[in-house]
Amino acid sequence: MNKFDERDTMFARAHYTPGSEAYEDYYKRFPEKKDIDDSLRHRPDLCQEGTMTYNEINSPMGSSAFKFLADILPLCEGEVAEEKVEVNPKTMTKRIKGFAKHYGACVVGITKLQDYHIYSHRGRIESDYGKEVNLNHKYAIVFGCELNKEMINRAPMICEVIETTKSYVDASIIGMVLSYYIRSLGYDARNHMDKNYLVTPVLVARDAGLGDIGRNSVLTNKDYGSRLKLGVVTTDLPLEVDEYKDFGLEDFCNLCKKCAHNCPSHSLEVGPKFDEAGNYKWKVDKETCYVKWRYLGTDCGMCLSACPFSQNLETIKNAETFKGDEELIKKALMEYKKKFGQRVFVPGNPAWLR
Repeated sequence: MNKFDERDTMFARAHYTPGSEAYEDYYKRFPEKKDIDDSLRHRPDLCQEGTMTYNEINSPMGSSAFKFLADILPLCEGEVAEEKVEVNPKTMTKRIKGFAKHYGACVVGITKLQDYHIYSHRGRIESDYGKEVNLNHKYAIVFGCELNKEMINRAPMICEVIETTKSYVDASIIGMVLSYYIRSLGYDARNHMDKNYLVTPVLVARDAGLGDIGRNSVLTNKDYGSRLKLGVVTTDLPLEVDEYKDFGLEDFCNLCKKCAHNCPSHSLEVGPKFDEAGNYKWKVDKETCYVKWRYLGTDCGMCLSACPFSQNLETIKNAETFKGDEELIKKALMEYKKKFGQRVFVPGNPAWLR
């Protein structure tokens, strides 16, 4: 598997400053992307006035969280204590997982850091544009913060972006505390958080046994579905690793397709995972998806709420795996249909937002 270049993410592309070194370099290499990206730069950003969902009182709840996350970026790395404490990997793994859950993580896993987990070049922070990523840590600790189901079920309205930004903040704080703790023991550690990832969290989380990647390209957990935001801490602290767990998500997604059918920008593939030539097809059309985000003023979230695994269905909770079990998948989908119909979207805000 090849490394991914962060410069190619929509979050990087949409914010290159016209006339800057990053802007000139990127569109010299990819002139076909310039028009769509320039059009995005003329649109209001998430939570900003001019978007469909903008509210002068509620929208700043999301943008304030983004501002806080930007302010703490320099804290992701720090000095390591000179004296190294000798640790037992099994005991340390128990401590790390328990500590992360104590601060609010609902799931935690550990994997060896692989080359394909790491971005090839930086792009999100324009001052670091084009820098080759060198990350030599041995392990990755990955954790998920649960998105409140009722808030996410109001996607794509403001409730959704308030909840996703909260979970980004939760994950960043957990990562900060873990990395500060590990460095105090004499081992290097780096927190990877919104706008400052050197790794792709979804691949790390899959390999650490937290879930699998389905049709919507988001990590899907057996218990929480797509309602997770991920944080990662990489380190050389000796730890025990977890294994990938296959609970039959691919078989489920082959029949379900609800995320694709509910996507307002038609950015998800409704067909099979691979085409006849063997090319992987379950990818998000990132341009059409992100254009919709900028129109809505939220990060949409329709594919998160539409996923049956996100909805605490009894059939899913009671099943160990869906692999090769078409009848069990149909039973889960029938329960979903009886409970929600064709869409999960629920209008209205919680009382404190009214």
